[in-house]
Amino acid sequence: MAEHIRIGDVAPRVQYVGDGARTDFTYPFPIFMAEEMEVRIDGIVLGSGYTVSGAGLSDGGTVTLPAAPAIGSTVTLRRRIKVERTTDFQDNGVLRARTLNDELDRMVAALQEQREELSSALRRDPADIGGEMTLPMRSARANRLLGFDSVGDIVVVPRDSGLLTAPFPGAVPHTVEDKLAETLTARDFGATGDGVTDDGPALQAAMNAAAASGKMLTIGEGSFRTQQPLTLPGAAAGLTMRGRIVYAGPGNQPALTIGDGGTTRNANKLHSGIAVTRATTSDWLSEGDIGVVLRNHDASLIEIREITGFTIGLRTLGDERGFEDTTLILGRFVNNKIGLDVHTLTAAAWNTSIRYYGGHFAVGSTVHTDKDRFGIRFSAEPGAYVAHNRHLFDGPNFELNARDIPATGIPFLMEVNSRAVVARAIRMEGCDPIVARHTAGAQDHLYEIAWASQGYAIEIEHTETATRLGGVVKAYHQALPNREATREVASVPSLRAAAIRWNGTETGFEKLACLSTNVSGSPTSLPQFAFPALDSYVLTSRGVILTGGRGLGFVVDTARCKDFALTVDADSPRLVVMAFDASWNLLTDAAGTMVMASGQSLAWNATARWWQGSADMDDAGLTRLQAIRLAPQVATAIIGVARITTDYEVRAMRLHCDPRQAPPLLYGLPDLRIGVRDLIAEQAWDPPSIAAGASAQINVTVAGARPGDFVQAAYSLSTSGCVFLAQIGAQDTVTVTAWNRSGAAVDLNAGTVRVRVVKA
Repeated sequence: MAEHIRIGDVAPRVQYVGDGARTDFTYPFPIFMAEEMEVRIDGIVLGSGYTVSGAGLSDGGTVTLPAAPAIGSTVTLRRRIKVERTTDFQDNGVLRARTLNDELDRMVAALQEQREELSSALRRDPADIGGEMTLPMRSARANRLLGFDSVGDIVVVPRDSGLLTAPFPGAVPHTVEDKLAETLTARDFGATGDGVTDDGPALQAAMNAAAASGKMLTIGEGSFRTQQPLTLPGAAAGLTMRGRIVYAGPGNQPALTIGDGGTTRNANKLHSGIAVTRATTSDWLSEGDIGVVLRNHDASLIEIREITGFTIGLRTLGDERGFEDTTLILGRFVNNKIGLDVHTLTAAAWNTSIRYYGGHFAVGSTVHTDKDRFGIRFSAEPGAYVAHNRHLFDGPNFELNARDIPATGIPFLMEVNSRAVVARAIRMEGCDPIVARHTAGAQDHLYEIAWASQGYAIEIEHTETATRLGGVVKAYHQALPNREATREVASVPSLRAAAIRWNGTETGFEKLACLSTNVSGSPTSLPQFAFPALDSYVLTSRGVILTGGRGLGFVVDTARCKDFALTVDADSPRLVVMAFDASWNLLTDAAGTMVMASGQSLAWNATARWWQGSADMDDAGLTRLQAIRLAPQVATAIIGVARITTDYEVRAMRLHCDPRQAPPLLYGLPDLRIGVRDLIAEQAWDPPSIAAGASAQINVTVAGARPGDFVQAAYSLSTSGCVFLAQIGAQDTVTVTAWNRSGAAVDLNAGTVRVRVVKA
């Protein structure tokens, strides 16, 4: 005989959280028939489609759904017995125990359901006795507020009654209307945040209300889907988001615009938690497809939590007025072609003096693998203001997944003449080995690499349209100890002391090549441009005055090292650089731009055959300190200064380079005899037998020797009483005399005569 069902003390309801895979859900309470099981998913009652097993069993059973509920969804199972009695006990009949048990079981089950429902209802505490808790009639309570009087009884009050007071000393009563109006929320205007409903009209109404009242708008938890672009006018105090906006509207326009355009100044704003995602990832073809546009903000604090799936994630925009002096806290920028775009719209606008903290710019490994992607871009509309100055980035992360695909992935793209952009503690993961691409006149940029999957071999890429050496890379990853040093290639601390009297009219300088602004003939090779000395240099008590047509430069091997810095103590010097290939052949502008400088443009001078600075190196023009970047094909260069417009005095010159390199300075070579005071030559000689008191002579060719130079001679073997004397009898010729001072003839063995000529 089957056991009769038992009704234990078990709540007639159970809940589960979906995991996306589970379809079977057990229930621990008994039901009499399968129809008495109510199934809800996220509060929605399922009418059919599921099966129930275990009806009539004391320990419950299992509900099987046709498909697994979504991850995070709520599955509710509860017993719902019809409260009815459609049968009677038979008069004067047999009263069976099973029949009584069935009736009593249903009564107990119904009481359990009532207790379950009452447990979630508003009710008095068991110790609270007496009082009036009955609601007034509908007509009496319509459009009024439910409250409690001084003894705790229910009472209805007008909506504008000033009965709400904060429980603190000094608090002032407020009406309910005023209290509710202190904060505006999107849900006040009907937004649901369920991710399905089109909340666009409700969100826009809420934003308009925030602007009309000058209040802060809160968009609470949830996913607020919109099929229309949204605008928060500048009159609103700000925006706080705890949920996110899901944009499902038309492309080629911003999903969310914050602030007014034109000449309006949106100052002292607070926007926090901004999160906007695109329902489907953009095709990255239209730059009008933007997640968030911030217009004309000034002295504001803005937090971006996440922007995902747009061509441009966030654009900070200077319109007819600028975007300036604002702090941005950056969160996640995912699957955007350009994460952040620093932009200006007109010539009257500007975008300057901004602080950025954090920022994770990432693109998925399978997203648009044929398209270039950038973390941060500086840009402008044609004809708009382009001097985007003083932007400070702290700790940005770039994970662009570009190293193994044809497309490019670079953290910074600089399309304007920006200055003083400093990015500290950059992390580069899966990027190209280029931290920034410069396409215009950007300069004074500092990119500090804290970590990179590429190691320390990271550079700035300058395209053919770039007109400035845009900045410097400090690659600390695996290179910090070396990076903190500056390597001096050459130093001439006193031009006056280094001056060489080459002959009666020509002057040279130690370590330096003398340069001419107009070399005669058709020179094509380095030795034809680098002279040991020239005329028309005027020496002073401290240096040398460069007069018309004259210059000075260091000749340096640049086969490996391409980055140099020239410092000069002079009145208003002009930078010049000559470029040569590995065979010392001159490289002209026909091969493209061979040289760039940091603080000014360089132009090709076809007459002098060098790259020449567009302005003097002076403090007033902020061009005193110049860094030079050479093209890869430049194997040797002359880096120095020349007289272009007016005569000026040069007192000291120094050349530095990237401390990772130690390039040789080329002077005094057998085939490049420049910058040396001492001239050395030697020649084999087998002197004849020299009688007592007699002498023998030999002429040694010494290129550059001039009458008036100091000269010395020596012999490679023992001289046995002979004295070797030297004099310059003719240009380039040193006459060496072996004088026998002994009292007997001397026959010296064959040896080598060595000559040293010292310029005064």
